[in-house]
Amino acid sequence: MGAVVALDRLLDGRQLWRGPARNGPASDHLASGHPALDARLPGGGWPASGLCEVLQNAPGVGELALVWPALARLSQRDRPIVLVAPPYRPHAPAWAAAGLDLAQLQIIHATPKQALWAAEQCLRSAACAAVLCWPQPQQADDRSLRRLQVAADSGQCLGFVFREVRAARNPSPASLRLQLDHGQVRVLKCRGGLPPAQPLPLAVAH
Repeated sequence: MGAVVALDRLLDGRQLWRGPARNGPASDHLASGHPALDARLPGGGWPASGLCEVLQNAPGVGELALVWPALARLSQRDRPIVLVAPPYRPHAPAWAAAGLDLAQLQIIHATPKQALWAAEQCLRSAACAAVLCWPQPQQADDRSLRRLQVAADSGQCLGFVFREVRAARNPSPASLRLQLDHGQVRVLKCRGGLPPAQPLPLAVAH
């Protein structure tokens, strides 16, 4: 009998392609605000709920500019946007200039061991519009990320997890996986379609 391989492993390893859902509702996705990226993502943007993983060389190299346009729209829905253990203190004027309603922005200070638990509870609560977290490498294993993915799906919440670029060598349960590099974004994994071969520019739509 041949070895049984988990379906997620086949998808993550690009050995199996999952086609886009037919006649799916437009509300299944949220425009990222970056035209080149939206044009290549299934559904035209971020998943409305689920976990998005962003890989980067270090915190503060563009991850906020990547997510701000979508978060600005989500902040108008009267549901909080939660930052769990951010690596730096958020600069309120910059968030406001990006169009976010600061009244909806909440910050949770947590130890590395508590951060993933806190993010999971927020994602699962069905009370948040989006949850952002920056887990430490030793905490963000496959099991922990899978729990976040399940929590985001069950809570109908958009989650962003920001990790070091070296994590790209390992499979991920996230619905969408991106890598930031010098003002460009490379799509490593996108459920419902094939990732584009070339990196994409991050120009914000006006």
